[in-house]
Amino acid sequence: MTRAHAIDNPPRQADDPRPGPVETPSGKGAADENFPVGSLLIAKKLRPHVAAFYAFARAIDDIADNPGLASEEKLARLDRMDKALTREDDDPALTSAHRCRESLDQCGITVQHCHDLITAFKGDATKLRYTDWDELIAGYCRYSASPVGRYLLDLHGEDPAGYVNSDALCDALQVLNHLQDCQDDYRTLDRVYLPGDWLTAAGARIEDLDAAAASPGLRKVFDQCLDGVDELLKVARALPGRLRSRRLAMEAATIVRIAEDLAAALRRRDPVAERVELSKPRFVWCLLRGAFDVWFGRARRNAA
Repeated sequence: MTRAHAIDNPPRQADDPRPGPVETPSGKGAADENFPVGSLLIAKKLRPHVAAFYAFARAIDDIADNPGLASEEKLARLDRMDKALTREDDDPALTSAHRCRESLDQCGITVQHCHDLITAFKGDATKLRYTDWDELIAGYCRYSASPVGRYLLDLHGEDPAGYVNSDALCDALQVLNHLQDCQDDYRTLDRVYLPGDWLTAAGARIEDLDAAAASPGLRKVFDQCLDGVDELLKVARALPGRLRSRRLAMEAATIVRIAEDLAAALRRRDPVAERVELSKPRFVWCLLRGAFDVWFGRARRNAA
């Protein structure tokens, strides 16, 4: 989920009358994500709205992942961001929340997707372990990842029936990100997203995440998580074909390709021993292949 970052705006004292900042920017942006954010595949008129939504999600994620803030302070800041979405708090310090709310109003999109993200990041502020796979997916990814895909479908006026497929894709990406960052999350925040029952069954210890390489038991748990990702991607692959927007379908097909390649890389390589990510050429290949698959597939159907 995150890497360590400096605190640009430490918490205020209770008697400090200054409004002060609320957000704690980590410096991480769209270019650091596993998937294209507001790419050229998205219609130009919609990109500013995607950027506003992403900026809000990035801001609350940075608050939850800031290692220098106490849990209580994180919750307080997230509460204020949540209230800004419903105009209960108009403090200018809540910049990204205000901009996101304005964008949602312009597009007629429910604010619930943002409330769900805040639910997830409030959990990050207080919850450090997950009992099993179901708790990870239904209790966390449903709120931290699924709302992103749902937002994009709503922005494009797509049928909400596609949520089941976009949820699967976003949840798969979230688990892949957990595996990429498993050591940093543990060392920086003492946060572990690996299912506890799988760790126990494999004879692995949480402390194995602090080693120079994955233990055999930890490797087994990684592979079980990747098996779960494979099952999610089986559902996600149907998403591009059910979207009316060709541009969004291309974006979805690209992200499916990225997820498949990243999952394969994590099978081959050890995220404890090294940072596992796609190279820029491979990322571009996924983008081109995803766009080609949709364009060629639709052209072929239209010609039939």
